[in-house]
Amino acid sequence: MNTPHTRTTDDFSAVLRRTRLAAIVRGPDADAALRTVLTLLDEGVPLVEISLNTADALGVIRRAVAEAGPTALVGAGTVLTEDDVARAQEAGASWIVTPALTESLDASVRAGLPVLAGALTPTEALAARRAGADAVKLFPASIGGPAYLKALRDPFPDLPFVPVGGVDVSSAEQYLAHGAVAVGVGSPLVGDAARGGDLEALRERARRFVAICAAGSSRGRA
Repeated sequence: MNTPHTRTTDDFSAVLRRTRLAAIVRGPDADAALRTVLTLLDEGVPLVEISLNTADALGVIRRAVAEAGPTALVGAGTVLTEDDVARAQEAGASWIVTPALTESLDASVRAGLPVLAGALTPTEALAARRAGADAVKLFPASIGGPAYLKALRDPFPDLPFVPVGGVDVSSAEQYLAHGAVAVGVGSPLVGDAARGGDLEALRERARRFVAICAAGSSRGRA
């Protein structure tokens, strides 16, 4: 049995704020998903979420941690229940992503796992932070786009928002310019790689997103 391990909130938050990018991997092919995760890590995307609706998701998490090493920041996504949290932690996930304010948020906090909690409305975003979320996953961000994030940050300038859902290269730049602490990117980054697609094309997309988020980080420090 794998030994569960966690990372401190400071580790997760520091990496999130420094790199400003989290990748989201889901797909019907466990081996392809694993190759995708390892390729993203190799290309300098340090935060990779494996959705629990991926084929053999827990096995992919275990294998990714084993192959990439204990310093890899492999997370579990689409985490809904307390049992999901326990199983993800046992598999080696070092951070948790929820799609909404579910029991998994409280369970993650109790387990000492950094958590990116899904929220859409101002009330949900504030509730997520007060419940112990390390950052607020603005989801689905595509409903309001960068303008909605800008509107949310007017009353909540200190809330760490991470827009997720339909984030492509262009909108990633806009979200970061409007004060997102990071962006979460799925298919515009992963493409068909988690279904057995082209890993070289994945590498090219990863390099582009890493560069854009690094530029956004530099602007944020200016």
